[in-house]
Amino acid sequence: MIDHPIAVRVTAARDIADDIRLLDLAGEHGGLLPAFAAGAHIDVALPDGMVRQYSLLNAPDERARYSIAVARDPAGRGGSIHLHDIVGLGDSLEIGAPRCHFGLIEQAPHSVFVAGGIGITPIWCMIQRLAALGASWEVHYAARTRAHAALLPEIAAITTRRGTLHTYFNLEGDPLMDLPAIVAAAPPATQFYACGPGGLLDAFRAACTALPPGQVHLEQFTAAEPAALGGGYVVELAKAKRTIAVAPGQTILDALTAAGIRASYSCREGVCGSCETAVLSGTPDHRDAILTEKERAAGRTMMICCSGALSARLVLDL
Repeated sequence: MIDHPIAVRVTAARDIADDIRLLDLAGEHGGLLPAFAAGAHIDVALPDGMVRQYSLLNAPDERARYSIAVARDPAGRGGSIHLHDIVGLGDSLEIGAPRCHFGLIEQAPHSVFVAGGIGITPIWCMIQRLAALGASWEVHYAARTRAHAALLPEIAAITTRRGTLHTYFNLEGDPLMDLPAIVAAAPPATQFYACGPGGLLDAFRAACTALPPGQVHLEQFTAAEPAALGGGYVVELAKAKRTIAVAPGQTILDALTAAGIRASYSCREGVCGSCETAVLSGTPDHRDAILTEKERAAGRTMMICCSGALSARLVLDL
């Protein structure tokens, strides 16, 4: 479900690496699309109610189009197959306005980016912004082979003394990315970013353990933890003046939907942020991949699609 959908049409569709397809999306009636920040993503509505999230990879000052890259996943839920095999030039789609939970710190003295596979897409957007600002950055990009590395020529073309590219193609015999060494070699106050598969993100977290949390940023495309399904608590909706019981096997979103209450959501995995809800009272059981540890500890907001309650009652600003 996308609130306030934007109608777009496909103005370009091409393969940019093995099993990775780029789509350019322009407003159905022309004009500029909503502004976005480097690192933002959009929801894309697909048949049968599917909604998928894709990072915007074009530069933030290019508002006549949004560019996304889709990795073909035969084991997925069908969204990527549809965008690869069915959607083509001139087709219409509905998308959501851009959202950003993977923001770029533009004033940093230096930025280090770690990307695995399709995780390069938000990072490409970010380094275009830093290159335009004349800022200092480096990218460490891992892929199976050079043929699987989307956007590699584009990144190489903007490397300069203040922007460098390091590649790691494991099936071509390259050594593995040494994340502890990369972190140790970075100058003080460096901002670190990572996007890619779970194993890479786990290694990135481990390498950054000693850093202040404000210097470490990551984005993942799949659920960080299983959803909280224990149930046995109630949710009080402050605005609606209703109290809803959450049963074992339900998420908060499930319980609200069953009670006929409309709530914003998209991914149902805690990775997109569309269901983020303010918490007025109670203790959330956080299961999302978005909130920082500081934000989790504060307990002022939660993702109701996957997170639950550690208290008997939660009061939400709904």
